[in-house]
Parts: sequence; C-alpha cells; structure tokens
Amino acid sequence: MSISYEGRVAIVTGAGGGLGRAYALELARRGAKVVVNDFGGARDGRGGSSAAAEAVVAEIEAQGGAALADGGNVTDFSQMEALAARARETFGRIDVLINNAGILRDRTFAKMTMDDFRAVVEVHLIGSANATKAVWETMREQGYGRVLMTSSTSGVYGNFGQANYGAAKAGLIGLMNVLHFEGQKYGIHVNAVLPTAATRMTGDMMEEETLAHLSPENVVPAALYLTSEGAPSRTALLAGAGTVARLAIVENQGVYLPEGDRTPEAVAEAFGTLAKLEGFIETQNGLDHVERIVARARDAKRAV
Repeated sequence: MSISYEGRVAIVTGAGGGLGRAYALELARRGAKVVVNDFGGARDGRGGSSAAAEAVVAEIEAQGGAALADGGNVTDFSQMEALAARARETFGRIDVLINNAGILRDRTFAKMTMDDFRAVVEVHLIGSANATKAVWETMREQGYGRVLMTSSTSGVYGNFGQANYGAAKAGLIGLMNVLHFEGQKYGIHVNAVLPTAATRMTGDMMEEETLAHLSPENVVPAALYLTSEGAPSRTALLAGAGTVARLAIVENQGVYLPEGDRTPEAVAEAFGTLAKLEGFIETQNGLDHVERIVARARDAKRAV
C-alpha cells in the first residue's frame, strides 16, 4: 500500500536542516504542501535567521512542490499561532505537525546552569506544546490531524551530560500519552519518534564509521508512517541505521504487601522479585493501573 500525502498540509518545525529537512522533502515528494519552520539559531539556540527554512523551500519548489518558509521561534506561543494562521491562510488547512525543533546545551548537572536547563526544556517540551496547541483547534474542527513528537533515547534510557535534554524528551512521551486520549474523538492521532541520526546537533559527537550508518533519511520512513492517514496513535517508534523498533512502557505484576507489613523493610525484602520483569503488563492508561491494584487489594481482603 502506497502512502500518499496528496491534499495534505504539513508543518515541520526545525526543518532547515537534518531530520526536519529530510521530513519536509519527503512529505513534499509524496504530495504534501509543507510549511518549513526554522528559527535558524545555532545548536545552542542562540541567534536566528530564516535563511535555512527558505533554502529548503527552494529545494521543494525546484522539485515542483509547494512550500512556505517560516522563521518563528517555537518557544513563543504567539509566533506559533501566527505560523498556524499563515498555514491556514496559504493552504486552507493543517493536517500534520511534526515537532522537530531542538537545541543542545550538554553539560553535567553539576556544571549546568538553570538557564541552560530551562532553555532546552523550553525548546523541546514547551516548544512542542506551543506548536501543537496552535494547530489543535484547527485539527479538532477538521476532524483530522496527525501530530508527531520527537523524543529520544536520552529521555527514556538516559545519557551522561543531558539532564535538560533527557527531562524534556521524557516529558514528550507523557504529552503524547495524554493528547492521544484527548484527540481520539476528533480523529487526531498523536505519536512519537525517537531518532538516532547524525545531524547538526549530534554529528560531532560520533565517530566517522558510526555516522555513516546514521543518515537522517533512515528515520524518515518511521516518521512519515506515524503521520500518515493510516497511522496508529500513542505509538513511539525508535528509528535509525535501518532499524525501526517500538518502545513500550511496562510494569511487572508487582508484590502485594498485606496490611501490617507495608514497611520499607518489606519492600527491601521483596525487591529481588520487584526487579524482575517477568509477566509484564503494558497498561493502557493511568486509571487502568489504579483499578488493577485496587482490585488486587480487594481480592486479598476477601481471601482473609
């Protein structure tokens, strides 16, 4: 089955280079009208120029596609509102949003300033919320929308020196989980991609042989599937170097502590069992977890 974006309008933030550029070009090749957003700042987020976004628009137009450049800063909600308004005015609708804008200010937590912490969280997490909020009502009114968050293995597994980045990227999984439920009845699907790719942000952190496997184009298939008409919702895919994998948050069955034995010492004694991930459960929402543990407590009381 061929995936087409004919008649669709897509916004890609941070699309002046790297992953965002690769997404924008492939969306356009498949028929989408693309709004190429890029603040044009340095890797740490300082500065700003629309030249990068305009260059990608020129590439799309040279291939016969339709595109619009935007230099808005994702950390400014009013600029994201203006971006959404321009997209609607120019192309008539908004079907897809890929939240890809990002910066890095890597340092150990001991050396990191709180300004550096906030700056990274502002771009990745708050910036994604700003852009999503700006298009949300349009998607609700249309009864259709596809939103993609860009998370990271730094957020779900951790990486040394990336407390700010990891915290923001973990937050995006939480945002995806909640917006999945809120968008369901409006035909809005919300997913996440966790890319491993050599980009302007990461290219100088890796060895040459590693970089050869990590072209941004290797992430594009997962991202475009997750924003397609047939996409699932609340799905996180890791993608890079030719591998696509699904990320899941799971819990084990847990250990029930009887009344009168709910102490730190009891948890310590049970920890060997708690640490094993056997018979794991993939919980569908927070209340499902609550219902499961309360039912277990009720059953235990009845058994006494």
